[in-house]
Amino acid sequence: MTGALLAPILALLLAMGPGVLAERAAHWPEWRLPAPLERPSTRAGHQDLSYPDWMAGRWQVRSDDLDYEVRFSPDPGGAVVGDRTFNATAIGRALLGAALLQVRNDPANPNRQIALLAGDQQLESTVVGRRSESPNPTGFWSDELALQVLHGPGAPRVSRVETLSHYSQNPDGTVTTEQWQASYPSPALGLAAAASSSGHFQLTLTPLSPDQLPAQSDPAS
Repeated sequence: MTGALLAPILALLLAMGPGVLAERAAHWPEWRLPAPLERPSTRAGHQDLSYPDWMAGRWQVRSDDLDYEVRFSPDPGGAVVGDRTFNATAIGRALLGAALLQVRNDPANPNRQIALLAGDQQLESTVVGRRSESPNPTGFWSDELALQVLHGPGAPRVSRVETLSHYSQNPDGTVTTEQWQASYPSPALGLAAAASSSGHFQLTLTPLSPDQLPAQSDPAS
């Protein structure tokens, strides 16, 4: 049996066992698609990624060379979710600077965003696969696969990006985050694929109390 035929079977077996995302992290960077993920829910109020209650609030994120703010808050149903527009804008500007002009969220689908870029380019990103796990009260895993389409001069460029994150709550209130990321070619070349590039990141999230909030405008404005 070829590797292409084995991949879906292995993904299914992984999805049936405990600690699926921890096991996937252990196999990085030798990642392949399909991943042990599910399609995001289409039920109203259940479409977004839910985080533990201890992730609610505003956080200053620091890594080796980046520094930015992210926000998480309860949605109308009480689930803690990320402020995707604000967070994507903050991360994008930390990475791209002035080349990122604006991020727009699809009001009908929290899993779809469009980033307006310099040079008359648009990056459309849609989450097409997701999984999360809470192995203990102070740990949380999430994995998302996004289909990305870069529109601009010339033909659109299509790729898939998978981001696996592990959040650990520390006694001092900070959160240590480890992320693994991989890019894959367009699904037009086949749903099964090996990672074409990868990255591994360490981040620290420090809670911002009301008197520590920076006096700055919303990065999404």
